[in-house]
Amino acid sequence: MWWPRCRLPAVRVVAARMSEAAGGDKRKEPEEEPGVGLQDNGQPPTKKPRSKKGKNGRAGERYVPPPGKKNLGISFSHQHFSETEYYFEHGLRKVLPYYFDFQTYCKGRWVGKTLRDVFSTEFRVEPIEYYTQAARAGRIRLNEQPADLNTVLKNNDFMRNTVHRHEPPVTAQPIVILSQNQELVVVDKPASIPVHPCGRFRHNTVIFILGKEYNLTELHTIHRLDRLTSGVLMFARTLEVSKKIDQQVRERQVQKEYVCRVEGEFPDGDVWCEEPILVVSYKVGVCRVHPAGKPCRTIFRRLSYNGRSSMVRCLPYTGRTHQIRVHLQYLGHPIINDPVYNTEAWGPHRAKGGKLDKTDEELLRDLVEVHRLRESLDLVGLPDGERSSAGEGGESPLRPPGNQAESPAGEEGESSLPLPGNRAENPAGKEGESSLRPPGNQAENPAGKGGGATGRPEVVKDDLCSECRLVRRDPAPGDLVMYLHALRYTGPDWEYSSPLPAWAAADWDQI
Repeated sequence: MWWPRCRLPAVRVVAARMSEAAGGDKRKEPEEEPGVGLQDNGQPPTKKPRSKKGKNGRAGERYVPPPGKKNLGISFSHQHFSETEYYFEHGLRKVLPYYFDFQTYCKGRWVGKTLRDVFSTEFRVEPIEYYTQAARAGRIRLNEQPADLNTVLKNNDFMRNTVHRHEPPVTAQPIVILSQNQELVVVDKPASIPVHPCGRFRHNTVIFILGKEYNLTELHTIHRLDRLTSGVLMFARTLEVSKKIDQQVRERQVQKEYVCRVEGEFPDGDVWCEEPILVVSYKVGVCRVHPAGKPCRTIFRRLSYNGRSSMVRCLPYTGRTHQIRVHLQYLGHPIINDPVYNTEAWGPHRAKGGKLDKTDEELLRDLVEVHRLRESLDLVGLPDGERSSAGEGGESPLRPPGNQAESPAGEEGESSLPLPGNRAENPAGKEGESSLRPPGNQAENPAGKGGGATGRPEVVKDDLCSECRLVRRDPAPGDLVMYLHALRYTGPDWEYSSPLPAWAAADWDQI
């Protein structure tokens, strides 16, 4: 499968990180389309060649059909929701592995190369023997025909790769609907669940859970929360409402309020931090205070102190990537369980005051090493193929990339609103939308509101899938929580708030 680099402010495409690892197509392409150039049923164009002659009239030359028209505005449907089932085990929501098609048209830099060349040079996580076996099994297809890896690629070649997809577990804590009307759906998002499909996550996302369990579809993402952040999350029911709130945010009419628990005794009174923030790596999802960064402002106020940690109220007035977390780190009071900004990779003082005695490359390398030793690379969103290369290695088309950083601005709901109509329902877009159900896995878990069952069902394994041969340690539910919570969103004529989490109590103390 192939992973071009596609980005919009609202959603990062499921496969975006693969493209960066492989050199990346620099063109910006729509990411909300469930198969650009596909028919309504998700299939590629079926126009048949009129003759066996090629474009230049040479008999026997391989025919490549022209790309079809773009199919805009298609959201996830019950066909997508029924791809697989949930089950619940040890306080975790899990997804049964399922078959999934990644699709793309040939990239410009691939023209003139063989499929074997492309897999050997750009997708190096799996050995070429795997791709040879996958091609023999009919899982790699070119213009909907079984692919020969020796085929030389041409412009407009349509490629499809079927993989056996595994998703990481998330908390079994339910998504609570705080408000629902004709304009908005507002929920209390549990920590550990991504807002929309990204990286290795698809069914274990807020969008899919709301669609599968509450029959809430056609939702427009108004803002986002990072996967490990909990709290108020808003969706618009119509494009008009999305545009209206977008305008309110642009005019600074919307106030965001967060709470967090930080290291040590935070200063009393209002603390302003206006240090500029620079993105060190969009791919890994790491930022730092730097003079070359973008200007931003956060106001903090201590709410309580238990002798070891402080409860802090946060008011972000701008929407930079990881703004709250980076500013707290700069002030010397990082969130106590922040898996990125409160690790030894930043040095003994955790980059307090912006002091960091290493290059950005060294920082990324050390962050990866810290999480590799802790066996917690999933927390920072690094796929297996990047565990020893600070996120600069290739990615395998066998597995969706592990990019948990949902977008460069996908943290704390601080990002700008998505462009009107750019819904989060379909980030797989051009590069992967059509899905296949796992053989023999049609209805293992009929129980429960969302088709989930308690306990481990029988999981059908795939002979070619390397994930099926791995034994991964389940995270403890506590490992999936970061002590940062979106408490309240307030607009000109509306306000939504969520209950405080247990760790926000004044007398709470970590064990």
